[in-house]
Amino acid sequence: MIPIRDTIPSRTYPIVTISLIAVNSVLFLFENALGPHLDNFIFSYGVIPAKYFHLGQVDRWNIVDRFLPLFTSLFLHGGWFHLIGNMIYLWIFGDNVEDMMGHIKYLIFYLICGLGANYAHLYTNASSSIPTIGASGAVAGVMGAYFILFPRSRVWTLFPIFFFIQIIQLPAFTFLGFWFLMQFFMGFFSLGLQGGVAWWAHIGGFAAGALLVFIFRKRKRKTLDYTDHYWPYWR
Repeated sequence: MIPIRDTIPSRTYPIVTISLIAVNSVLFLFENALGPHLDNFIFSYGVIPAKYFHLGQVDRWNIVDRFLPLFTSLFLHGGWFHLIGNMIYLWIFGDNVEDMMGHIKYLIFYLICGLGANYAHLYTNASSSIPTIGASGAVAGVMGAYFILFPRSRVWTLFPIFFFIQIIQLPAFTFLGFWFLMQFFMGFFSLGLQGGVAWWAHIGGFAAGALLVFIFRKRKRKTLDYTDHYWPYWR
């Protein structure tokens, strides 16, 4: 399933969401310009569980090599589909979450969700020497927040039915709930395996977002009019 758009408009300009998309895109172009130096760059700024835990024993407070990749990895991607997929999800779900939190709190929330996602990956793949990169853990946090804030929103979705692709409208609760269950089952069956998709980063990020939203959302209650597209929600 590929989301196209949701049915709740943002009431503020999503400057942080747009800036995050821009930064990820510019850094991806930078990666492509590195040529033969790209591998060293990824190994330096991606999250490598075995390296993280080894440094925990020999150089625990090494900020550059041990802790910095927990954040820099969130802005790097392994290919065009990896980048575009993450940015589509961020664009569709991020503007409303940013609207509900405010710009600064939303940025902090995004980074904390990414950090939580990376730690979920670290502790479920402790022996892996493969670098992990991508915004998907942080974006999953945004999706977890959206799941809590807008469960009755609608998501226009590209849905494959046999050899045909249909455009259907799904409740956000259904779309995001199904997405999370898919990550959970794939993560469960991937335990002990190295390489591929960092499923537990997605799970950790989503769970972090669903919990942290109660701390980061604005407290004032305000509702929208009932229509076919807009539902009351907490402001």
